[in-house]
Amino acid sequence: MQVTRALEPFLPFRLCRRLLPSGLMGLSVTLLKATALEIAILTGHLLLYPSGIAQERRGGPPALPAGGTEGAGDPARLPTQAPPPVVLLHGFIDNRSVFVLLRRSLGQHGRHRVESLNYSPLTCDIRIAAELLGRHIEEICQRTGSSQVDVVGHSLGGLIARYYVQRLGGDTRVRTLVMLGTPHSGTQVAPLANAHPIVRQMRPGSEVIEELSRPAPGCRTRFVSFWSDLDHLMVPLESARLDHPDLLTENVQVSGIGHLALPVHPAVATGIRQALDGDGTTADATPGTAASHTGDLTVA
Repeated sequence: MQVTRALEPFLPFRLCRRLLPSGLMGLSVTLLKATALEIAILTGHLLLYPSGIAQERRGGPPALPAGGTEGAGDPARLPTQAPPPVVLLHGFIDNRSVFVLLRRSLGQHGRHRVESLNYSPLTCDIRIAAELLGRHIEEICQRTGSSQVDVVGHSLGGLIARYYVQRLGGDTRVRTLVMLGTPHSGTQVAPLANAHPIVRQMRPGSEVIEELSRPAPGCRTRFVSFWSDLDHLMVPLESARLDHPDLLTENVQVSGIGHLALPVHPAVATGIRQALDGDGTTADATPGTAASHTGDLTVA
């Protein structure tokens, strides 16, 4: 971060540079940038929030080339099977408007069957929300003719989707589950929020967290968890990593952005698309055989 000498007397930069080690100074600048980005995203999201309150309209399957496969009309390309639908699931006290940019990115790269599910902010049980997700996925599969879907869940949405996969047999329907800033081990942030039952379920040691830590032999879903080193809602930060001996997992550490930026930042969107396309390191793992991999993504 460059600051001219003419501006230094008017900024706390000179004092910080003298008092803080160079490593901490770099961290402070990164933290300030991430915080500014979080505020900007929150402001924009508050403006978009009303547009996502209502459930989106369910349409028929999108028109595909003859034969229902991509490239069928081009003799120079071999027909390829259309990718499964993508289901987007928002976080706590949020709605589908949080995925406006991600949805556009997916559509621009060939993912045209993308649907969002709103669950009520009054939902008090992750298990009930997971059952709702299951019914929604069954309806999508019936309507589109697809046997499986991919799911992207932000924060609490990732935990709901994981409960559906692990505890309600959803691994038969969910091919890949991508989770963004999800408290897999529970988070200790904002103790005063314990008045809400679903917040208590996201605490370390809760019944839901304990259920998800139980054995899950033969689970067929591939899990990809993006976690940020500046996520202020994950306490500790590593609670957003998914470590389970029976699951096919990939943990991607994102550096330089916070919790709200995970479903918005274009670099993370690229990582999500790669995960859904099977470009991750767990893509070639044998189903039913536990595997764990890690990756890094620097976006700021």
